[in-house]
Amino acid sequence: MSFDLHINGAAQTVDVPSDMPLLWVLRDILGLTGTKYGCGVAQCGACTVHLDGAPVRSCLLTVAAAAGHHITTIEAIEQTEAGAKVQQAWLDEEVIQCGYCQSGQIMAVTALLQNNPHPTDADIDDAMAGNICRCGTYVRIRKAIHRAASQDA
Repeated sequence: MSFDLHINGAAQTVDVPSDMPLLWVLRDILGLTGTKYGCGVAQCGACTVHLDGAPVRSCLLTVAAAAGHHITTIEAIEQTEAGAKVQQAWLDEEVIQCGYCQSGQIMAVTALLQNNPHPTDADIDDAMAGNICRCGTYVRIRKAIHRAASQDA
């Protein structure tokens, strides 16, 4: 089947099965490999993308369900004010260790800051609960979130 997608501000048409997960469309069909496969059951957050501005797990979201929505991946997140702040804070705080989960972490944080520019620790915990970092960089992640939230526009 053919699906019209709106990804990172550009129209894309893909011819894939309707039940194909968006993750595989992004990675294997369109070559957008910044979104990672982690667990395949929407529990780790590595595959997080934005669907109409909300963070979603692309490993379980079918291409049919994503069609007609605006999809943003890590490749374009710096084009948003919040995304640019988050990426700079990630660098400033040296968050990344192995880096595998970081695209999903950044996508989740960006969605949080777009909706809540000055989150409390409880807000951060709620927003980030589904994103796992096996390297354990949670202290640096929280510090980077607070740094990004404190940056002026």
